[in-house]
Amino acid sequence: FILLRDNKETYQFQWQLSVFRHTRRSSLSCQFVCAALTAVIQTQQTVLAAVGEDAEFSCQLLETKDVVQVTWQKILHDHEENVATYSKQFGQRVNDGFTNTKFKYTGLQNCSIVIRNVTVQDGGCYHCLFNTYPEGSFTGRTCLQVYELHEPVVDVRESNSTEEWVVSCSATGRPAPTVTLSVSQQDLSFSQYNTVNVSNTNATFTVTTTAVLSGSHREVMVMVPDDDDDDDGEKLS
Repeated sequence: FILLRDNKETYQFQWQLSVFRHTRRSSLSCQFVCAALTAVIQTQQTVLAAVGEDAEFSCQLLETKDVVQVTWQKILHDHEENVATYSKQFGQRVNDGFTNTKFKYTGLQNCSIVIRNVTVQDGGCYHCLFNTYPEGSFTGRTCLQVYELHEPVVDVRESNSTEEWVVSCSATGRPAPTVTLSVSQQDLSFSQYNTVNVSNTNATFTVTTTAVLSGSHREVMVMVPDDDDDDDGEKLS
């Protein structure tokens, strides 16, 4: 938050930053039915995770079948690549290139994996296959949506007017973050809003919102919380 201070009173306004996304708690579960086979697989339709977090996928075969092996695959542009397999004969196996993937629960009717320390490259859709004999494979599908949000940067500078300041807040993330500037005091107000959205080469977006803050106070202070610092803030004017 930012403080405006005169000789008698101290005022503050807050900047707010949000990313439009579904809450992780609202991951939808759905059922996939194979036209040729009658068994049903229950899995998550979408899993959401931030960069650096863990993402868990689970699949359950709702009908008892003679399952020989459970296979997890990542769906690429023109083919599927095996991520991990589990069978009673060979146990757990994670393929090269997916070393951040671990099994959480192993079973031939119910199986789950965890992708540790998710990166942007882990995003995409995955198959879980219950390989049975002699019927064939029963397949479920779930998609991982990866988002990231970096620390925002706030800048306050004086304008040509003695009672106005130009405030900007910039944030970088994926998907594009929404940056909002707001004030809580009635004698302070924002005007002349401007937002610029820049697409970066690493698939993130940098959004900068700038506005003019009007008020009757002589000092502007940017407050950066620091447990080790007892100062009131950094004076900008």
